[in-house]
Amino acid sequence: MKVLITGVAGFIGHAVARRLSGQGHEIVGVDNLNPYYDVALKQARLDDLQDCQDVRFIRLELSDREAVATLFEAEGFERVIHLAAQPGVRYSLENPHAYADANLIGHLNVLEGCRHGRVGHLVYASSSSVYGANDKVPFDTSDNVDHPISLYAATKKANELMAHTYSHLYDLPTTGLRFFTVYGPWGRPDMAMFKFTRAILAGEPIQVFNHGDMSRDFTYIDDIVEGIVRILDEVPERQPGGTTETPDISDAPYALYNIGHGSPVSLMDFVHAVEGATGREAICDFQPMQPGDVPRTWADTEALFNLTGYCPRVGVEEGVRRFVAWYREYYGV
Repeated sequence: MKVLITGVAGFIGHAVARRLSGQGHEIVGVDNLNPYYDVALKQARLDDLQDCQDVRFIRLELSDREAVATLFEAEGFERVIHLAAQPGVRYSLENPHAYADANLIGHLNVLEGCRHGRVGHLVYASSSSVYGANDKVPFDTSDNVDHPISLYAATKKANELMAHTYSHLYDLPTTGLRFFTVYGPWGRPDMAMFKFTRAILAGEPIQVFNHGDMSRDFTYIDDIVEGIVRILDEVPERQPGGTTETPDISDAPYALYNIGHGSPVSLMDFVHAVEGATGREAICDFQPMQPGDVPRTWADTEALFNLTGYCPRVGVEEGVRRFVAWYREYYGV
């Protein structure tokens, strides 16, 4: 198939492009290469894709309505994997307009492109952040998510609502995936995995928020990619009987799934895993909870397993070892 991947220079987009190219699909990847974090790392990911014969890169700003419309008209995509977004809970407190441009306008332009291009299935990235400070665990897609505690989370919930509208009005099949703390080689420098490894190897303190009383459903990149690839051909159909009491079920061709490891890990256990992989002890600077952050995440992935057989295989200790090995090689540490 001919597949569009937005955010192809990003952490997840790069990995998905490699996987789908290896399966013989024709990939068009777009990215704006914005400087939210090191552009050299994004370019290195693109360079890593150069040996993939069926991956073509186009630099594009998704908030540019005309450019996106022209792209869809020219290419005739069969599937779209929309991963591009302005990430980060904390950065949304500093630069809220970046989230409106990328996550709202950009998402709308992709939806319009899929609508007019008659794309067979749009798979897009949502986030576990939509659950806010929910006390009920594990998080289930049927849970109420009407109380986001960061603008980033609000834009991701808006993405789900916008996708549902297009599914309902235009019969556009859409599937949203709520990602849970993805980590691994080629990861993002603003994430804990990257920050902890860099600081520990440099003998510098690491900031540990909420005094270490936190947990995350850490999910290794290969497991995330496996879930995305499996869901690509699971095209949702209309489901008569969807009601307002079942927010994850609709009579539109719309679906929503958690994609995570399904087993939370305490933040301090994660720190200990990095210590073990680096062979060095962390210097912990314990801090209070940051605004917009949540104490815990935990994915209920039963629905995705039942549909696709998705079953994460890489545990935190192994995943951290792989990341640290990549980090040492990439940075020559």
